[in-house]
Amino acid sequence: MEEEHNSDEKENALCGRSLTAASQDGRERTSAVPLAQGKVEGGVLGYLEMLEAQAHELGLMQEEKEQQEKKLDRLKARVQELRARRDELRAKVELQEKRLLDKEGVVTNPARPSAQTVLEWKVKSIKAMLQVFYLTGISGKLTKQGVCFCISTAYEGTYLDSYYVDLLIKPEVKIQHHSVPVFIPLEQIAKKYLQTDIRRFLSVLSDHLNAYVGRRHQADQLEERFSDRIEGTLQRNSLCNLLVFNYTVSRDSKTFPFNVRLLYGDLCCSLPTEAIISCTRKWAVQVSGGVGRAAILQWMSFPLVQFGDRKKHAVIFLWEERPFL
Repeated sequence: MEEEHNSDEKENALCGRSLTAASQDGRERTSAVPLAQGKVEGGVLGYLEMLEAQAHELGLMQEEKEQQEKKLDRLKARVQELRARRDELRAKVELQEKRLLDKEGVVTNPARPSAQTVLEWKVKSIKAMLQVFYLTGISGKLTKQGVCFCISTAYEGTYLDSYYVDLLIKPEVKIQHHSVPVFIPLEQIAKKYLQTDIRRFLSVLSDHLNAYVGRRHQADQLEERFSDRIEGTLQRNSLCNLLVFNYTVSRDSKTFPFNVRLLYGDLCCSLPTEAIISCTRKWAVQVSGGVGRAAILQWMSFPLVQFGDRKKHAVIFLWEERPFL
């Protein structure tokens, strides 16, 4: 009896251990399932993101490739156009050379014209260029050592002065003689354009000279046409890019003196870039704008400056500096 009781207790203990182990194993398996599912879900999302990034990158590469192909097609079309233009010009040159040779009665190889023919063609080209320059106020003639250019200046249809520049061609292009005023930046213009682009050199020099004589002509006309209003002498510098003068305006037996300062900031332009007008008396001046005070005594309109056909007017508001009542 006692042995049977001990054996029953042993069996119960073994069954208890088995149930405990089974329950623990079940809990471990249950907790492992969500972890596995999380790993699977995270792997799928990461893979999808990677695929999306690759698709975006491939799309950008495809778009860039299409743009490069379009650009290449445009360049190929441009090359074809330039080749056609080249062939057309080559045909015109060959036809002109052939006509010139037929006219002179010289029999040579059309593909290789003689040195004399090339020289005559260059001389004709230079003469044609001089004729074109003459239409723009620049003329010239060939000399033994080079060419002499004449730059004619004018302002609003009025012929003013002419300036000469004598160039040497050999061994390099350089200025031999000239009549350009010393205050014109001739050396700077020549250093920048003379060796590389003679046309540009003449064009820039012509702009400077025309602007200078235009400013000088304006100052002369100002002194001549408004001598009754200008007090004293109009002050100017040699380049005529700064004009200073005084004038008076009368109104109701009162005289108001003004000082004008005209600045020409662009040396290639004949019109001022800045104008400063100040009243020398104790009167406030407002040009073309709101006054900002209530007690306006009087106003008047008069010509400030007249440049040829261009008349500039401004409204001057005058009021006495007194305290408000």
